[in-house]
Amino acid sequence: MQNTAEDVSNAASGHKANLSNPNTSEASKAHSKEVLENMPDQPFYGKEEQNVSKNPNQVAGGLKAAINNDDVPQSGKEKAQEKLDNM
Repeated sequence: MQNTAEDVSNAASGHKANLSNPNTSEASKAHSKEVLENMPDQPFYGKEEQNVSKNPNQVAGGLKAAINNDDVPQSGKEKAQEKLDNM
């Protein structure tokens, strides 16, 4: 295991699944609980990448698409237009 953010997330997911699985032993559940309690409090996979700045042209394109999409409710179109106007 490389201990990347993705690896830590996958390990945490497995241990969480083990805790909720009725077919695993109590000893196994105790081990998973101990591992989860000792994991670092750093963000897991996916959380670190959210701080990346977005391309304003792509954001504007998405907002314009939402405004012209018949499946988007009127309130959503209004919010998209408001965000587009504030760019």
